[in-house]
Amino acid sequence: MQDYVGAKGALFLGSRLLTTLRDNIPTIPFPGCWDFVGGGREGAETPRETLIREAREEVGLDLTGAEWLWDSRFPAMVDPSRTSWFYVLRMPAEAARTIVMRDEGQGWLLIPPERFLTLPDAVPSLQARLRAWMHDGPGGRVASSRMGPTPS
Repeated sequence: MQDYVGAKGALFLGSRLLTTLRDNIPTIPFPGCWDFVGGGREGAETPRETLIREAREEVGLDLTGAEWLWDSRFPAMVDPSRTSWFYVLRMPAEAARTIVMRDEGQGWLLIPPERFLTLPDAVPSLQARLRAWMHDGPGGRVASSRMGPTPS
């Protein structure tokens, strides 16, 4: 787990998926594409710590109370010889009211996960990771029951 470069998270707010629009800067990977929260590791962070920090920095959400549904290791987007972590999480739909875009990104949307899979301008590797969860992983077996109303 120590040799990883970063973490991304498909964050459901209720039944909809939080997507962020990356800055349109030519020097960053996937400029102007739809993305998930997350990013690069800092220091000795664990993958979960990386994702928690990145979500706070990017959209102002605190993931410590989120329901962590799934995680898996994948080749890193920028350097496939390295590892990155991908998580699927859920928070109550009401958490959307507290989203505040910070210094990164142009905006955000809440969309059905199936819509993210068809966006022509989404980060392709994240579409593949979400698809893996929805069709091959636990999401394929429990997505409809898990994505229903969040228990009180």
